[in-house]
Amino acid sequence: MADQIVITEKSSQAKDVRIAVGSRYGDILSAEGHLFELLEPEDVVPAWKRWSPILLRPEGLYGTRPARGGNKAARLKAIREALRTARRVWLATDCDREGQLIGQEILEHYNYRGQVMRVLFTAQDTQTIRDAFARAKPNSEYAHLYAAAVARRQADQIYNLSLTRTATVILGRGARGVIGVGRVKTPTLAIVCRRELEIRDFVPVAYFEIVARARVEGGEFQIRHAPPERIVRREMAEEVVNAARGFAGPLGVRVEDKRQGPPRLHDLPSLQKFCGSRFGWPAAKTLDVAQQLYDGPGKKIITYPRAEVRYLPESLIADVPRIVAGLQAGQSFSKIPVPSPAVIRKGASGSFHDKGLQGASHHAVIPNVNTVDELREIWPRLSPDEKRLFDLIARAYLAAVMPDFQYRQTSAVLDVRGFAFRASGRQPIVPGWRAAFPQWQPAEEKGDEAQLLPALRNGETAQLRDPVIEDKETRPPPRYNEGTLIEAMQNAWRFVDDELLRERLQQAKGIGTPATRAEIIGGLKKQGFLVVEGKHIIPSASGLNLFGVLDRADRALVDPGVTAQLECLLDDVLTGKQEMVDAIDAVCDVARRIIGKLKEGAVAGGPSFLLGAATGGAASERAPTPAMKRLAASIARQKHIKPPRGYTRSPTICRSFLDQHAPGKAATAVSNRIESSQVAKRGKRARNSTRKS
Repeated sequence: MADQIVITEKSSQAKDVRIAVGSRYGDILSAEGHLFELLEPEDVVPAWKRWSPILLRPEGLYGTRPARGGNKAARLKAIREALRTARRVWLATDCDREGQLIGQEILEHYNYRGQVMRVLFTAQDTQTIRDAFARAKPNSEYAHLYAAAVARRQADQIYNLSLTRTATVILGRGARGVIGVGRVKTPTLAIVCRRELEIRDFVPVAYFEIVARARVEGGEFQIRHAPPERIVRREMAEEVVNAARGFAGPLGVRVEDKRQGPPRLHDLPSLQKFCGSRFGWPAAKTLDVAQQLYDGPGKKIITYPRAEVRYLPESLIADVPRIVAGLQAGQSFSKIPVPSPAVIRKGASGSFHDKGLQGASHHAVIPNVNTVDELREIWPRLSPDEKRLFDLIARAYLAAVMPDFQYRQTSAVLDVRGFAFRASGRQPIVPGWRAAFPQWQPAEEKGDEAQLLPALRNGETAQLRDPVIEDKETRPPPRYNEGTLIEAMQNAWRFVDDELLRERLQQAKGIGTPATRAEIIGGLKKQGFLVVEGKHIIPSASGLNLFGVLDRADRALVDPGVTAQLECLLDDVLTGKQEMVDAIDAVCDVARRIIGKLKEGAVAGGPSFLLGAATGGAASERAPTPAMKRLAASIARQKHIKPPRGYTRSPTICRSFLDQHAPGKAATAVSNRIESSQVAKRGKRARNSTRKS
């Protein structure tokens, strides 16, 4: 038997390690994700088999047992046998918290006491793997990484199971099914539900804007009335138009030369947001495509995709010339004018920032320095989606080492008989990093801001003509897509009212982790609490029902801010600011308080979970009535638009479409549905009565 072994996270990883280092470090054995799972509460305390509203916190920690499914048993047996004779183990699992847990939990379960070396690589090509083995460190140096993973898993089990059982027992009151509560899942559902309710409650307000053409010596441009508040009375708008008609007066002109640095490099959430908005990809697809670019056979052209920060270590500055040269050797990037030497920005406002990596296990996603020279050969092997994503990552990297975008900002103001009119525009001077994104136009440079102003002089006379009133209407906030929902999860501080707490949570990483957020959203969709409508995600009737009950029972159950605070504590374990057990205790304290509050509510006759649909998911939602479906199809034909996907199956999707395009008719269709339901129930009662008699 070998006296040393290598443990990888999956078989594809084992294959890459074998190609890179052969058997130099011993036999290479792969796990299959987690080979162990936590014991169930009843395995620890038999009395916990009966569900009751208590905190399921054992003495110490939950133990582990072998996981089932796939080839896990065979993989575990091979590793267990090898550990009996191995004097040294090389852990070569993924470089993040989860990878540390997958490898080390095997050693902990079997009380392995030999030497353990940790191999960390952020790319999976041959050279990177060889270098990673050469600079491997004792696994003891990553104790905080392991402790942070254990704290998160233990805390989630205690919190989720304790509150799921408590909510089911207290709020269910005989309803079938389980009322699932998750430390991250439930606040994520709440984010979508609150937005949906905000949209439904939104009452549009009509307002008016006044725009005119201004003529100066150098030409013409558009100028707009800029009142301190929206004009909601047409007679006031007409007064402004009358004042502007035929007016001539001196312009106040301000010209500033400005510069703008490049956007930050990408982490996984920013990639998911961009791909969701630009390509309509679900969050899970972005991760899957990125994973192929990272470790797919014959590819391996980006670094580790589950990035949680948007900085690079300063040690990677030395790789810049090689990455730039490799990218520019291909046709796609050859015309991007990266200067030589490249522009290196350090610190919080730059790309290379060591302090910005504190508490993170891996850096921003960038092209792989060790395979970028082979890009011409690799490119034909990529799928269209892989090319799209790599193009995004590569251009972001090139932009990060290019000069600032320089432009001239011109602002013009005109006092029209006491009414302020303003115009502004940008004139590019030096494109800088913008040359990496020739087709891109930021939102703030669209509309009036995008106009090219003629040469303007301060004090010159502007002659107004053709002032007109534009009818406007306030709009509700947009629905989330998967990318913007992940961004909302990452920026959970926005849902906190307390200013001091908001400021502190801005430095946190939100709720969930980059690797788990897509999985959380996918789970909510699978359970039927969230449904997809085109590019948007909306809550189902059961999702809204679950949110409403939990929100009324205890707001902390659905508060993203509470979860974000707990995430801070768990992340502090990673940096050594918090002990593992103390972080678990803090999560348990929150769970204990919520359990106590739910018990008090039950004694006082609090809310009950009356509708089984809220636990049953989409399958328990009643389909839209034929009248609702006919109305939706008719409106779609009249307006030459496509009805949303799923409108024939989901009442939530159908009703949302009707509310948007025919609110009056929608109300009639829904009331007809209710009336039909009531008639059917009365008929059923009558038939039952007849049978009994």
